[in-house]
Amino acid sequence: MEDNSSQLELIMSDLDEEAERTRVEECAPKQVHHSFVRSNQRTLGSICFMVTTALFIFFFGSLIGYFAYTKRNGGTPSCLEFTSSEDVVQTETVLDWSNITSMFKNKLTTSSIENSFTEFSSISHQAGSPGDEELGTKVWKKFTDFGMKAWTDSHFVKIHIHPTKGTNTVMFHNKTFSEPGYLAYSPTGTAQGAILYAHYGQTGDFKSLQNLNISSEGKIVLIRAGKISFAEKVANAASVNASAVLIYPDPADYMFDQETDLFGHVHLGSGDPFTPGFPSFNHTRFPPAKSSGLPSIPAQTIRASTAAAIMRKMGGHDPPPEWARGGLRNVTYKLGGGDDVVSVEVNNTLTVTKIFNMFGVIKGFIDPDRYVVIGAQRDAWGTGFAKSTVGTSLLLELARVITEMIKNGFKPWRSIVFASWTAGEYGAVGATEWLEGYLSSLNIKAFSYISLDAVVTGSFFKASASPLMYDLIESTLKEVSSPSDPSKSLYSQVAGNNWEVAVMEPMRMDDPAYPFQSFSGIPSVSFQLTENKQYPFFGTVLDTRKNLEAKMSTELLVVAKAAGEIAGLMALRLVHDHLLRLNVEKYKNVMRIHVSKINKEVMRLQKSSHLTEHVQMQWLLSALGSYSHASNQLITSIENSDLTDLQQCRIINDQIMGVERNLLSPYVSPRDTPFRHILLGSGSHTLGALFTHLASIQNGTSSVDAVLLNNRIAVAAWTIHSCASALAGNVWDTENELEKI
Repeated sequence: MEDNSSQLELIMSDLDEEAERTRVEECAPKQVHHSFVRSNQRTLGSICFMVTTALFIFFFGSLIGYFAYTKRNGGTPSCLEFTSSEDVVQTETVLDWSNITSMFKNKLTTSSIENSFTEFSSISHQAGSPGDEELGTKVWKKFTDFGMKAWTDSHFVKIHIHPTKGTNTVMFHNKTFSEPGYLAYSPTGTAQGAILYAHYGQTGDFKSLQNLNISSEGKIVLIRAGKISFAEKVANAASVNASAVLIYPDPADYMFDQETDLFGHVHLGSGDPFTPGFPSFNHTRFPPAKSSGLPSIPAQTIRASTAAAIMRKMGGHDPPPEWARGGLRNVTYKLGGGDDVVSVEVNNTLTVTKIFNMFGVIKGFIDPDRYVVIGAQRDAWGTGFAKSTVGTSLLLELARVITEMIKNGFKPWRSIVFASWTAGEYGAVGATEWLEGYLSSLNIKAFSYISLDAVVTGSFFKASASPLMYDLIESTLKEVSSPSDPSKSLYSQVAGNNWEVAVMEPMRMDDPAYPFQSFSGIPSVSFQLTENKQYPFFGTVLDTRKNLEAKMSTELLVVAKAAGEIAGLMALRLVHDHLLRLNVEKYKNVMRIHVSKINKEVMRLQKSSHLTEHVQMQWLLSALGSYSHASNQLITSIENSDLTDLQQCRIINDQIMGVERNLLSPYVSPRDTPFRHILLGSGSHTLGALFTHLASIQNGTSSVDAVLLNNRIAVAAWTIHSCASALAGNVWDTENELEKI
């Protein structure tokens, strides 16, 4: 872009010089005439000769004027018109943001999306299967057909498949139920115990049982699907010493046939759990290891019909009233008695499977080594239309549209990487293995991740994202029309006193963007256009186009186009602007909320005499002040900077990109605690865990350990302070300003 503008200035300079020469030539006859008048005053004797000369010059000047007039009015071709087309340097049209958005929306059409739906629909494409590889090959070919640089990334991962011998079974009152569904990464073997109904298996549900003086120890826990992930349900059950978990879809939540099977995984994490923190590359050798997120007790999904058969014969106490509001026919919900013994046998087969991620890149023109990643899951348990087909189709449509825009004059400042992941149904395995393999470069060069997984199940916008991206989301919603009312923007549907409260949700561990955000420190967003009620067909073979359209109140293609516009406009804005559209001040508010809650809890513990030793809260308060000061400094620096200076923009952008990365705690191991983000991650190093620990002291469930408490505060404080130092810029420019906070 710099070279093109320089050429344009040179061309304009040459044209100005040519125009000046033309003006001089046209003025030449008049200058001769004025010279004649002056010389006539000096010599009266030569008047006749000069009159004759003047007449000649007048006639000649008139002749020149005539041809000049004719040339200006098109009668005679100009010298430029005689120049061959090869010699004419064409100037480039500079596209502003309105031109870019208009071009993008015009090229992304419902008819082209429909064609992609047809091409990328597949009956069976489970991770590592021939159907999955066939789809991956189609994606790779599309990338190359678009003229993109395409490549593949292969891994050998361990995943669970159906039992190769026998089946998974549940036995109750001498009746055996064979269950085709299964939960990957469940321990295999047999467990036996009295059955206990535990609602959705949330932490609060087990606490309710405890308040009723009902022990979960040694029990086979029967849990409804929904609310939280399968992995969280099993982890919660294991924490109260249950012996196994059965999960079923209650008709009150899942209005489909009661013989429908459920599929999923129970790894409380992402990636291959047998190479935690390491990439599963071929021929790579690591010491034997297992993820700390693997469950310790067997878990199995059962059909609603099996759950009904069991619950009809269950005794015991009545559950809390809200627990009894289920949809199983002819069933009175009970908690279960001591004689209601169940036996569970899990025989899943662990196998090493080769998987392929597919990539294509559109290279930037100024900073090609900085890129936004747009990704979509390709695999599914069955058809997986909403889970994977829609996202894969939109991924290819965005790649097609933006490559066409390049041919029409659009020049992105930075690069866009398009990624087709596989093994997503097992917990973002393909994406996480790629992150683990290239972590050292990705969290420096990748400045954002946009997920296209399960983006269309309705017409109402919901999202989970890094706070850095909130402003970008807001501005994008103002530019995208509502699928249900094209006369209004999506933002108008949610505008109010606090749009963030209306649409933004916490990013959960089972979110496809979570490993990018909390493992790699890459600002990420996943969003959905959804209905008020959860789409019920994820994790089943019923996730088909027909069932998706039946659940939607707005036409599928119209909603899909809106979803494509949201993802595309966010990506285009990130690669078009000189400065990254990421607001570092947003984290200031997030940190302040966390620190305020912790400080109030400490004061309450001190007031109630639960905490008698000194707690170093000033460390956290000082760190918060450092970040606040550094973010304010950066905003001031941006306001006073020359944003046409490419080097200055790159320096500022690198400071912005470092925020998320520097919120990953350096004091915990990526292998043992992969989600190291102190605000959005998972583990004892997070500010959320620190608050929970303080609350448990107040409740009497944890003892006071002032040394441990101060260590946790120190780890969090130094992580925030280090982030602030990096945000402040070069060490020779900071002048220890942060130390004064």
